Amino acid sequence: MAVLPDPKSHADWEIAQAAELQMKSIYSLADELGILKDELLPHGNYIAKVDYQRVLARLKTKSDAKYIDVTAINPTPLGEGKSTTTIGLVQGLAKRNKKSIATLRQPSGGPTMNIKGSAAGGGLSQVIPLTPFSLGLTGDINAIMNAHNLAMVALTSRMQHEFNYDDAELAKKKLRRLDIDPHNIQFKWIIDFCAQALRKMIIGIGGKMEGFMMESGFAIAVSSEIMAILALASDLKDFRQRMGKIVVAYDKNGTPVTTADLEVDGAMTAWMLDALNPNLLQTVEGQPVFVHAGPFANIAIGQSSIIGDRLAAKLGDYLVTESGFGADIGFEKFWNLKCRYSGMKPNAAVIVATIRALKCHGGAPNPVPGRPIPEEYKTENVGWVEKGCENLIHHINTVKQAGINPVVCLNAFNGDTKNEVMAVRRMVEATGARIAESHHWEKGGEGALDLADAVIDACNEKNDFKFLYELDLPMSHRIELIAKQVYGADGVDYAEDARKKLKSIEADPELSKLGTCMVKTHLSVTDDPNKKGVPRGWRLFIRDFLIYKGAGFVCPVAGAIKLMPGTSSDPAYRRIDVDVNTGKVTGLF
Repeated sequence: MAVLPDPKSHADWEIAQAAELQMKSIYSLADELGILKDELLPHGNYIAKVDYQRVLARLKTKSDAKYIDVTAINPTPLGEGKSTTTIGLVQGLAKRNKKSIATLRQPSGGPTMNIKGSAAGGGLSQVIPLTPFSLGLTGDINAIMNAHNLAMVALTSRMQHEFNYDDAELAKKKLRRLDIDPHNIQFKWIIDFCAQALRKMIIGIGGKMEGFMMESGFAIAVSSEIMAILALASDLKDFRQRMGKIVVAYDKNGTPVTTADLEVDGAMTAWMLDALNPNLLQTVEGQPVFVHAGPFANIAIGQSSIIGDRLAAKLGDYLVTESGFGADIGFEKFWNLKCRYSGMKPNAAVIVATIRALKCHGGAPNPVPGRPIPEEYKTENVGWVEKGCENLIHHINTVKQAGINPVVCLNAFNGDTKNEVMAVRRMVEATGARIAESHHWEKGGEGALDLADAVIDACNEKNDFKFLYELDLPMSHRIELIAKQVYGADGVDYAEDARKKLKSIEADPELSKLGTCMVKTHLSVTDDPNKKGVPRGWRLFIRDFLIYKGAGFVCPVAGAIKLMPGTSSDPAYRRIDVDVNTGKVTGLF
């Protein structure tokens, strides 16, 4: 492979464009992976969907790959490189002659055009082709938007007709009165941008032909329950059943109104048929990457799909997946939700940490997205690093609770000093965990060899994977277990309305058996984003519960979490453009 541009002096999009000049055709990539021609659904020369049903049926007796989850400490607002590490690890494993595959989440247009970027990795550890990966890919998120908004169309039109017609007239139209409570609507419209101006709005203004007037709003597309269903469904039959269970509202007696009640669940599934097939791309070094399902780990599952993982597990020897945010959120959901529903057991977990994030948890000023990194991060401060390692050690212990072998990846940045790195190594090794300093951003697979070796060793050791709780445990007990053993809280308190909802959930034979998908800030192990490190003497406060019956979980909500993020004053779209001579997109990161 030709030498790629130096990431220290070239932007990610420049490296991606150079790599794309020599990438494998999708046909060559699929052939190397063992995918047959009739199992490949090409979208051009370098991207394809894969017919997962055919592949899984053909390879059902094949043993599964080693399974590795990539998680992290509580990140700074800038992120600490989980996607880059996932890709770098796959590249490093390939350098060790292991047939390795990554499974990643599809980026959302909101973060891509805002501050965070496209989640394609970075430097010499990226997914390509970058532009389609970052800007819609094969249309999965668009399909989710259409399916979700169709449910809103069904809901609002039904409310209009029920308001305008009596029971006899409704019967002539073959409609039964659902008696939907306009003050208890669970759904919003969705759009895949960060559009704070759309969070709250009044719809249906005008006469009776203009709809039913009520308060509504928009959420970001990847927060849709349909995205969570895509991530958790095992096949089309399972997906179809889940789609009919989505609760869109409640009637005036407090009874749930579902998509099946609106008779829209079948049409919603029809929008999603192609989206069930995972997308196949590649790294800049030519390793396969399955991209399926989306981000938003605060309120949703924040994992790549079970279908994608099962597919990759049959096609490779090492499968590396990524969980959203830190181990207190992403890994906990991987551990107790995704693995429970998939039946897959991980062999190891990688915890990504950076010197700058450890300094942040150790007392350095919080970095602010869109502004220069504070000067304090540019000078050596071993004391801050050692103090910040308390957060890292907390997450190591969380992974150990699952019975999984943890490997710490110290994701190297320019400016890290020898003394700071040695401090981290000393404190991690004292816990019995493995640690590897990795330079994959700068050197690609060659820079991740130590990390790959540590992961191979961890996978070869026996583990004792176990869930934190069983689903027959009451919801309140599960929440307390997560709060105490994963977050380090002293206990749990509830808002009055939340306590009433909890009592109702625990009394319901169906809801009480759903999974527990915790909702809180990703910037702290607590429910307060400003509290860094590992605070002591605090209690988790649950202010609400959300029911995602189709996805199969209940969301206890701690803290103020917005389903529609805002766009910053200096968003990424200001630097994204198209070269009119080549048609190439510039400025993506």
